[in-house]
Amino acid sequence: MPSSIGDSIVNMVESGISQDLVVATVEDILKAAYKRKYGSDENAIVTISEDLTSVDLSCKKMVVDEDNYYNELTEIPLDEAKVYNDEAEIGDFILITLDINKEFDRISVQSAKQKAHQSFRDIQKDAIYSEFKTKEGAIINGYFNRQVRGDIFVNIGSTEGILPARLQSPRESYSQDDKIKCYVEKVEKGDRGVRVILSRTSPELVRQLFELEVPEIAQGQVEIVRIAREAGYRTKVAVKSNNTEIDPVGSLVGLRGIRIQTVIKEIEGEKIDVLNFDSNPVSFIINALSPAQVIDVVVTDRLTYRAIAIVDESQLSLAIGRGGLNVKLAKKLCDWNIDVKTPAEFQAMNIPTDARDRAEAFFNENPEAELIPDELFIAAEADASVEEKIIEAKRESGIADDEIELSELPIDKNIVKKLQFHDIYTVEEYVNLTEDDYAAFGDLTDEDKTALREVILQYVDIVEDNEEEEAEYVCPTCGHPITVDMSECPNCGTGLAFETVEESEE
Repeated sequence: MPSSIGDSIVNMVESGISQDLVVATVEDILKAAYKRKYGSDENAIVTISEDLTSVDLSCKKMVVDEDNYYNELTEIPLDEAKVYNDEAEIGDFILITLDINKEFDRISVQSAKQKAHQSFRDIQKDAIYSEFKTKEGAIINGYFNRQVRGDIFVNIGSTEGILPARLQSPRESYSQDDKIKCYVEKVEKGDRGVRVILSRTSPELVRQLFELEVPEIAQGQVEIVRIAREAGYRTKVAVKSNNTEIDPVGSLVGLRGIRIQTVIKEIEGEKIDVLNFDSNPVSFIINALSPAQVIDVVVTDRLTYRAIAIVDESQLSLAIGRGGLNVKLAKKLCDWNIDVKTPAEFQAMNIPTDARDRAEAFFNENPEAELIPDELFIAAEADASVEEKIIEAKRESGIADDEIELSELPIDKNIVKKLQFHDIYTVEEYVNLTEDDYAAFGDLTDEDKTALREVILQYVDIVEDNEEEEAEYVCPTCGHPITVDMSECPNCGTGLAFETVEESEE
């Protein structure tokens, strides 16, 4: 057993496991065997050679006079001690090396061997787990080793990683010793050892490939906000800049597309769309449907995140994508349920839009233009004026006749849409917003607020209501200030009484 344990120690240390940990484990195993036979291991000594190839188990005993010999485990009579060391004297301590194969029975020896090997396997498992657990969520390089029932086993150093068939890109195939760059999806302990689950389909693989290629990301100047991926077909990456002088899309694309092409090459030619992130859902949906050109986005339900993207007939197939892939990725990226419709299809849906939107549509920039059919205006009398229709629409929407809608002013349409998304439709509603409201919106920039303020100051007279100042009274005796709730003067004590005087008709 000592030589076999020595060989195991060498193998464990050469595999990268801490030598101190391995040595301590061997000592524990041998001392446990000693204790099972003798009842105590207090005098057991384990010695391991410097080259780790041999292991000895000894017992330490005190040399005593034969007349004072009481404890067989820890003491040895002088005449017996001289067999091991002829210079031994009473009071000395000597080490007696044990022949483990003779000292312990065959079952104890076999049990110790099994425990040693099991302990080494556990040590190795813990070491591998600790090593790769720190790499969870990162990219790792490996080499194709073998394939079993569709799963690929990748040599990643001290163990094999598993690239399951479900996490392989349909574009890719490998042969023996091919280099594979994978994302470490999960590291877990199992009955058969450590399982390192690898992925070639994770959106995080694309994120980290860009992080390797784009220094602006590492510097914090550009940020990848969201990624939606259909591995092997297309990926959409939404980015934003934390530096106004840096174009985030251009940073990821690189000069003449060199950066994005490096990433595309790594994922075997999978298409990548890089687009600007926008905290306003309407604008973000428009960006997410690129390369299609979107005419408008109508939010049909903010609570369930539903919207309709309106595109020209010529852009419909591009917006939907082959097999619906483009709109599917846009949905993932924005986390909105998006329907893509042409203007004719949108009209045919006959959606009962908010009355405020109907009023806005009526006084559009081109009042003569054909409008979406609207039951409100169809029901109006044929000879009714435009002004009457607008007033009627305002009343139905809950907007007072004397309130001014933001859409009536020469304000940028995108700014108006941002505010309408947050249920701000009138000048009165806007001027009552607080800084907390702006912060909650998140998508209204300082430039937007400046533009709004300039237009409102130019076109709207804002009158602030001032409460009527409370009348001032003085005591008729001493002239001290008094108020209507006093019954006597606080200065001189004169009794007070206030009466309402009605004006007589002349």
